[in-house]
Amino acid sequence: MSAEGPPRSRRTAFIALAATLAIQMFTSLAATAPAVLAPELARDLGVAPQWIGVFVGLVYLGAMLASVASAGFIDRFGAIRVSQVCVLMCAIGIALVGSLPASLTGLLVAAAVLIGLGYGPITPASSQVLTRTTPPAQMALMFSIKQTGVPAGAALAGAALPVAALAMGWRTALMLVGVLGLGVIVAAESTRRRLDTEHVPGKAFSFRVIVERLKLVARSPALAELALLSFGYAAVQVCLTSFLVVFLHNALGWSLVACGLALTIATIGGVIGRIFWGAIADHVLAPRRTLIVIGLLAGLCGLTMAFATPAWPTWLVLPVTALFGATAIGWNGVQLSELARLSPQGKAGAVTGAAGFITFSGVVVGPPLFAALTSWTGGYRTGYLMMAVVSLAVASALYFRTRIATVRAAR
Repeated sequence: MSAEGPPRSRRTAFIALAATLAIQMFTSLAATAPAVLAPELARDLGVAPQWIGVFVGLVYLGAMLASVASAGFIDRFGAIRVSQVCVLMCAIGIALVGSLPASLTGLLVAAAVLIGLGYGPITPASSQVLTRTTPPAQMALMFSIKQTGVPAGAALAGAALPVAALAMGWRTALMLVGVLGLGVIVAAESTRRRLDTEHVPGKAFSFRVIVERLKLVARSPALAELALLSFGYAAVQVCLTSFLVVFLHNALGWSLVACGLALTIATIGGVIGRIFWGAIADHVLAPRRTLIVIGLLAGLCGLTMAFATPAWPTWLVLPVTALFGATAIGWNGVQLSELARLSPQGKAGAVTGAAGFITFSGVVVGPPLFAALTSWTGGYRTGYLMMAVVSLAVASALYFRTRIATVRAAR
């Protein structure tokens, strides 16, 4: 097999996109489900609502570790096979949350880490598949469409789980999510023969290889810049999806169903945003300039949400959440396509996994910090101000670095 992999036929590209999108949607659904049902879980299990920040941090701690180690497994077993195992881990983890009695809430730690270990390798695995099957001129758009699986999964969680929890209880709702994962595994099996074409059975793993992959990113200023950008943007993204329901329910007095609707609107905004920004990066603005615009708009949304009160009408809050989703969630496809484009030949999965270690580091830090700020201050304003400051700071830093690089190139 050549280094370039299988022919980039339209049919193969479509199958690759459909398979990776479905897998991404499910793992996002599983990772988001506890945050959507946080008020119900907190009441029944006897924990504070802010516990969701710790839970989400543990999910992404597992994801961070799994992401950087994932390339070796992908090389040995194939991207689709690794993805199937990851879906199974997420399904078991979310079913564990749904089955926990109040006396064993300590097992939430194990469930969170297990979900994270399943979530982490999904992006490197899909990047390896899409890089081999996507026409170069459509990279940003196709990666962005695949990454819509993240907000789409969260949107599904926000729309369906509150209603299901009211109808049959939150535990049953989470168990059904686990069953859905089994269906995704079965469906993905039909794509393995076409898409898992470059794995090397029996390939050995080593810690040295993991270190070398991190060095690969660190040695390239462009790759390192994109990885560091993802640290800040990912922290803001996961704070938005993790705390929006709790914020609207506890601070603004919205019902659980209304909160779920707001999360759905925000994540649908993220779906639209990822496709929109991918098209913009391919045809209108350079990818880095697109990422700057995204960060500036997300920062403005964070400032607006910081000053929201119960007196604000619904028609004012929902458009802000939609725009916040379109920006704070919409950046990822553009960033991933740039990582893939700048990666050495055949190293897209390794580079994405190593950069994902940095991305998930931001996700690990963001939710616990947001939870700590709200606990210390007794309100959610400081948490949203933190999100605004991070978005604006990252966008500004990227702008000035881009300007400096442009001036140097002109000389």
